[in-house]
Amino acid sequence: MAATTGSPIGRAAGYSPQWIEDRLGSAVPVTPPVDRLHQHLRTWLGQWPGTRPVTVVGSVARERPGWDGRVFPVIGVRTPESGVVSVPPPAADAVRSAVATHTDVERASAALIARLPSLLGMPDRRVYSGVFRWCERPTALPDAGDWVEITDPSVPPWLKPFGSPVLIARDPDTGAYLAGVGIKRHDPYGHEIAVGTEPAARGRGLARSLVAQAARRILDEGAIPTYQHDPTNIASARVAEAAGFPDRGWQSLGMA
Repeated sequence: MAATTGSPIGRAAGYSPQWIEDRLGSAVPVTPPVDRLHQHLRTWLGQWPGTRPVTVVGSVARERPGWDGRVFPVIGVRTPESGVVSVPPPAADAVRSAVATHTDVERASAALIARLPSLLGMPDRRVYSGVFRWCERPTALPDAGDWVEITDPSVPPWLKPFGSPVLIARDPDTGAYLAGVGIKRHDPYGHEIAVGTEPAARGRGLARSLVAQAARRILDEGAIPTYQHDPTNIASARVAEAAGFPDRGWQSLGMA
C-alpha cells in the first residue's frame, strides 16, 4: 500500500509531506486537512464524531500523561450539532447517565460542566469551555520569527515545556525576545498552537504572523493546526481570525 504524504507512514520514513511532493509531484496523495482533523479527534478523544448530542467515551488516554507530561482527565470537543467528551474509563458510565436525558448539545454540555468534577471524584477541580478552532488555509502573512531549540538562551521559561522547536520573534536591533509560539503535539495528526507576546511588543501584528507561520509548518508536516482560547479573550480571538482560524461555532471542554 502506498503511503500518503500526510500519513504517519511517510513521516516514519523520515520524509515530510512537502519533501515528498516536491520530489514526486502532486500525484502523490496528500491527506486533506479536514481528514487530518478527524484523525486527530479520534485519536485524542477516543471517538469522532459523536452519535448523539454528547457522546461520552471512556479512554485510557485520560489516565496517561498528555503533551506536557500532565494528565488531562477531561477533554471534549463539540460542534453546534453534537460533541464527544473523553473521560477515564471508570467514570464513563456515570458521566453517560448525567447526559442521558438531554437531547440538546447545549444543555448536555452545561450539565457536564456543572457535574463533571464530582462525577470524576475531583470536587476541587473545575470544568471550563473554550473556543476550538482549526485551520485549513493560513493567512498569507509574512514570516515573523525563527524556529529554535528550547535550549536557545533567548527562549523564555513559558515556552520551554512545549519542547523543541519553538518559534520566536526577536527585536531586529537588539535581538531581544518579543513573541513566541509553542506547539502542543497532542498526537501525530493534531498540533495545537499557543502564542504569547511581550506587553511592549503588542499591537505590531507579531502574534497573528507567528500563528500563521506555525500553521503553515504544521500543515506541511502532515498534521492539522488547532487553536483554543477563552471565549472572553477578544485579543486571542482576533489573532486567530487574522491568522486563518475561523470561528465555526466549535467548543472545547477541559478541566483545570
